[in-house]
This record gives sequence, structure tokens and C-alpha cells, in this order.
Amino acid sequence: MTQYLDFEKPLAEIEGKAEELRALARANEEMDITEEAKALDTKAAALLEELYSDLTPWRKCQVARHPERPHCKDYVEALFTEFTPLAGDRNFADDLAVMGGLARFNDQPVMVIGHEKGNDTKSRIERNFGMARPEGYRKAVRLLELAGRFGLPVVTLVDTPGAYPGKGAEERGQSEAIARSTEKCLQIGVPLVSVIIGEGGSGGAVAFATANRVAMLEHSVYSVITPEGCASILWKDSEKMREAAEAMRLTASDLKKLGVTDRIIPEPKGGAHRDAEKTIEAVRGAITEMLKELDGKDGKALIADRRRKYLDIGGKGLAA
Repeated sequence: MTQYLDFEKPLAEIEGKAEELRALARANEEMDITEEAKALDTKAAALLEELYSDLTPWRKCQVARHPERPHCKDYVEALFTEFTPLAGDRNFADDLAVMGGLARFNDQPVMVIGHEKGNDTKSRIERNFGMARPEGYRKAVRLLELAGRFGLPVVTLVDTPGAYPGKGAEERGQSEAIARSTEKCLQIGVPLVSVIIGEGGSGGAVAFATANRVAMLEHSVYSVITPEGCASILWKDSEKMREAAEAMRLTASDLKKLGVTDRIIPEPKGGAHRDAEKTIEAVRGAITEMLKELDGKDGKALIADRRRKYLDIGGKGLAA
């Protein structure tokens, strides 16, 4: 059963009525509700089109966080073959909020790394809701180094509200681990492409997304802090998250104008969760194109390309 967001309540009522009619028809074969159900379906499709034609930044945040949205594990299983997970940071523990390993993408050997939020209560707790601890970022550094050593392109999939801010994480050097991961992204002489598939939150996202090419799904978000966190700091009121989201320019369209991201991957009408298969195939196409753009460049050129990208960020969009 589809989980509806707050702004989708009118849509939920219409689709619910259509399903009730179909349930009645299944229970009573003599009942013909074809025309009524069809009319409700048409009305629902028109409302869905209207709701998603011009989403506010806050509504995009809600869509990006939808629990049924495809997560990193879904992309890895669908897009990569011969995936061999690699675990642990060789120092403290294995952080399940970060998954990564060797794989093939379109039959090309690659290293894939991403945040995994989980898809039910048990897995979400195990994955810490996609909020990585220091050992997660140190695992990522280890995998980035391995990719650099063997000349493997790296694909990262970003979906995190931010790095875990708990006491233990801070004691084990959270900020240093994030900085090391970001630094390693800038240093490796292999193609590095990243896709923001849901939330791209704070340094926890930057640590994976400091790439040659960065793509965002249409309704994903990427920002230095959550709108709720921003509102709590600026207005001392987390309920002003709508105003914060508007001011932060965290949507894919805003970030492409600023040069933070390079391309926007269209989502099915109603968001990625309404057609996960179509969304995943769109991401496949974007990764394929980004890797093709970097094909043939040597290590020095790739590092220089990455450095120039981040030095130039914001310049072309500040006047907008």
C-alpha cells in the first residue's frame, strides 16, 4: 500500500475510493464499476500531475525522504553485477550505514560506495537510518584507496540526512574521518561519479560526492544542514522548516544553476517511489553518460578536473 505524504492527502482520498470500488467489484462479480473507477483514475492522474508540477523546496524534501523511495541497496542489486561487499575500516568496526564493494557496471569493473538507510524498522536501526559513523567514512577511504590502486572507476550513491552526531562518533573522530574521505575523493586518479538519490546532507554527503561529475534525482535535495536544523539555528523554531528550505536553495534545479551538480535525472510523475524500476534505469543512463565523459582521461587530468570543478562552484549562479 502506498504511503502518502501530507500534501498528497486529497490524492489518497481519490485513489482510496477507486480501490474501494474495485474491492466491492471483486466481492460481487455482478457489480460493474468500470466507468466509475476509470473516472476516479483520471481524476487522480490529473491531481498527481498538478501536485508535482511545481513542488516547493520543502515538499521536495518530503519526497526525497519518502520511505518507499529506492535506496542504495536497491540500486546496487539492479545496476551492478558480481557485487562483492567489502566490510570494515580495519580499525574499529564495520558501519552498516555505508555499503560498498567491487562490482561490474555495464560489464566494466568498478568500485561502488553508498549510504544505505534500510527499508523496515529492523534494517533502519541496523543501518542507523543512513547516518554514518567515523568507521563508515574510514571504510570508504579504504575502498577509494583500493580503487585508485587498481585503476577502478568509482560510483557513489548518496542518501543521508547527515553524519551521525552521537557522542561515540565524536569521540572516534567524526569530523576528521569525514575530512579524510573528502580529501581522498579529491586525490584518487580514477573517474569518480556520484548520484544524489535521496537526501544529501551536510559533510556526510560531501564525503562521498566530491566527484568529477555529480547528478541529482529530480526530487532529491543536497544541503549543508536539514531545513529543520537550519530553522532551529536561525529562528530558534524548527517549525519554520518551510522558510528555511526555500532560502537554502537545496533543490536539484537550484544546485545545477550554481554548478554544484552537473545534471538532473528526471523522476516518474509522483516521485521515484511510484516507479522504482523506471527511476533506477534513468540512474543507469546517467552513470553511463558520466563515466563516458571521463573515459580516456589520465589520472592527472581527472584530479585537475575535479579540483577545478570545486574551485568554480557558485560563480555562475551567485548573480541569479
